[in-house]
Amino acid sequence: MKRTIYMLVLTAFAAVSLSACNTVAGAGKDVQKVGDKMEQSADKTGATSPN
Repeated sequence: MKRTIYMLVLTAFAAVSLSACNTVAGAGKDVQKVGDKMEQSADKTGATSPN
C-alpha cells in the first residue's frame, strides 16, 4: 500500500513538473521570471540600495 501511494505521488509530481515547461527554453524563461520577481522585490525593500 505504501509503495502504491509513493508511486502515485511520484507520478503526480513528475506530471506537474513536466507540464510546467515543455522545453529547455521554457524552463529558462520560468527561471528568468523568478529572478526578475526577486530583483523587483529586493528593489522595493531597498535591499539593493548602496546605503
